[in-house]
Amino acid sequence: MRRVGAIFTPYSPPEALRDAAQAAEESGVPELWLWEDCFRESAFAAASAVLAWTTRLRVGIGVAPMPLRNVALTAMEIATLERLFPGRLIPGVGHGVLPWMAQVGARVASPLTLMREYVPALRSLLAGDEVTTAGRYVTLDQVRLDWPPAAAPRVVVAGEGPKTVLLTGQVGDGTVLPGGSNPERVARTLEIALEGRADAGRDDSHELIVFVSAAFGGEAARAQLAEDLVRWNGAVDPALMVVGDAAGVADAIEPFFAAGATSVILQPREEETDLASFMAGAGEVARLVGSA
Repeated sequence: MRRVGAIFTPYSPPEALRDAAQAAEESGVPELWLWEDCFRESAFAAASAVLAWTTRLRVGIGVAPMPLRNVALTAMEIATLERLFPGRLIPGVGHGVLPWMAQVGARVASPLTLMREYVPALRSLLAGDEVTTAGRYVTLDQVRLDWPPAAAPRVVVAGEGPKTVLLTGQVGDGTVLPGGSNPERVARTLEIALEGRADAGRDDSHELIVFVSAAFGGEAARAQLAEDLVRWNGAVDPALMVVGDAAGVADAIEPFFAAGATSVILQPREEETDLASFMAGAGEVARLVGSA
């Protein structure tokens, strides 16, 4: 099933989160995604608050940086939230922005090695297994969660470059693509992730989640989004001009689904101050896409 969600970006202060989350739920947004950007807001603290403030909203973490967090701690965080709010958390991990990781002394020499060791250990811990491993970065000695989830949630993994995307297919339950990814890149990413999945002998489903900048409104909104795209990418890709009323935005994201995305998560502009209106628009897009 195709899914639509929205992002509460850390460009808004933490005190704006409650109103945004409640507006998202009231507007029918199925999923609200959170970022753990340095040095703004913690992913799991924010996720626990959103889950407590709402009753139906699913919360995605897109994503928690692996170098910042011991894998056992990440498993404990996820397991606690999953037991408190069953089926409502979508945990995601990734390399983290490498310069930020360097700033805090957490940058690793081989992010791919870290991912290759970390994600399987995390998934095993969440499945309730006892894990012993001695890798370059992940070392566990007979570690088992006392309170594992009743059902282990699927763990999605962020990836951009071909080597990383291949690995997300091998070790993760889904791939997260950041903003700026057009439908052509979505299709290419899915192909590589599925190649990795086949290499690992896995035949279960693989999710592909893509973050897409969007703006609701008329010509002013269109001009603002175009300005953002030039600033981020150096040019305006017509495929990334996701702007208009809800029907227009729904039409604009259809090529992402056609390319293989299972979830399109709408990202407000950094300068967006009316998050309630953005969530209302995202909720209407979700209804339109769900009825397509």
